[in-house]
Amino acid sequence: MPRCLNELCSLLGYSRQAYYQGTKYNQQKAFEADMVIGEVLRYRKDQKRIGTRKLLSEMQLFLNDHKIKIGRDLLFNLLAERGLLVTKRSRRSCVTTLSRHRYKKYPNIIKDFIPLGPNQLWVSDITYIRIKDGFAYFSLITDAYSRKIVGFYLSRSLSAEGPIRALRMALNNNPNRCDLIHHSDRGVQYCCDDYVELLNRNGVKISMTENGDPLENALAERVNGILKSELLEDVFESFAKAQQAVAIACTTYNFLRPHGSINNLKPIEAHQLSGRITKTWKNYYKLKTQKEVLME
Repeated sequence: MPRCLNELCSLLGYSRQAYYQGTKYNQQKAFEADMVIGEVLRYRKDQKRIGTRKLLSEMQLFLNDHKIKIGRDLLFNLLAERGLLVTKRSRRSCVTTLSRHRYKKYPNIIKDFIPLGPNQLWVSDITYIRIKDGFAYFSLITDAYSRKIVGFYLSRSLSAEGPIRALRMALNNNPNRCDLIHHSDRGVQYCCDDYVELLNRNGVKISMTENGDPLENALAERVNGILKSELLEDVFESFAKAQQAVAIACTTYNFLRPHGSINNLKPIEAHQLSGRITKTWKNYYKLKTQKEVLME
């Protein structure tokens, strides 16, 4: 060992053994950090904007197998150091709901309804996808119990064709339905004769929002937000590329993305269950605010 290192250890009050142990510890932590980042990038390959908390939950088996101990805050810090934190997107808005029309509007019949199995309540909504030369319109139907996307369609226009095709997909792929309720906003696409007739012909009850409050269709809005913020690009070069990306995003969402509202299960897993599912989702920002108030 060089004389200068001996003198430095003596000056700082450390033994040579402590020096080597510290060096080995730092090397081990650097190696573990690289392993964690490698696993994060593996998940981000399919889910480019998956959040830190969900990453930590999904990586537990990997962390346990490699005896790596890392908590939420440490993972946040590590991702921040490597420039891998997900940032919020800013978006140009587009109106997709036209509720002033001649068709019948149905009452909201799900205010106190809690589904305890799949195919008891479907929620529908339309959102927009930006394309280089304009917009495309993304119709979604989500099972409220499992959070599984059961029907979807990307359309060039805001006509009823998109929602009808999404509904047909959902009905064809889910033949086992009992007292199913379909909930949507009061947009003309969901109130028109063709859409209502398709629901009635398949024995599906109709429910709609009543006062324009997004919270009346919060789950559908939430699914839209997840797909657009985590799994889809801001702008697509063409309609064909947007179509392909939408299909991949829905598959990724159903088969790979865990949800805190269904005990961190994937929707495809929850869709096979029945009975009440434990909710593990927490509003961390609300909890933080409450903590700050108590400290004042």
